[in-house]
Amino acid sequence: MNHPVARAQQEQVIEGLHAYGANFREFSRRFAAWLGLHSTDAEALLEILAAEERGAALSPARLSERIALSQPATTALLNRLEQVGYVLRTRDNSDRRVVTLRSSAEVQQLADEFFRPLGEQVAAVMAQFSPEQLQQFDTFLTELTAAMNRQLAQPAETPLPQRNPQND
Repeated sequence: MNHPVARAQQEQVIEGLHAYGANFREFSRRFAAWLGLHSTDAEALLEILAAEERGAALSPARLSERIALSQPATTALLNRLEQVGYVLRTRDNSDRRVVTLRSSAEVQQLADEFFRPLGEQVAAVMAQFSPEQLQQFDTFLTELTAAMNRQLAQPAETPLPQRNPQND
């Protein structure tokens, strides 16, 4: 059984992760407004940019999963982003059927401009921690993400039936 102090620390960490997630969504929303995009379009754009930073190709199907949109809705979203010049669809040289999403140089510059001040502040915070502490935190986040991914891979729970307040 967890010690009460350990439980309180765990709850504090979870609350901090919730706050971080809420702030991340707010930055995404503000980035969307700054670009004049719908928030879902900006979310997709951020997914494409992040995949490129990781060196991982992102397909339209994978993007659809990442942002929880149907494939037709994702296609419409990509058409909008392509039309404004923020996204390019390229075909793999070895298999022309494989489509990869890439961000344009223009939107990369815009994202750098928008997120630079935040990046500088995050770098300053991270500089306060030793490489060992950062490694521990990275391990924690990796394991936490893996646990969440395992749970997300489980079949979805059946939603509760709709309640009719007039019958309550």
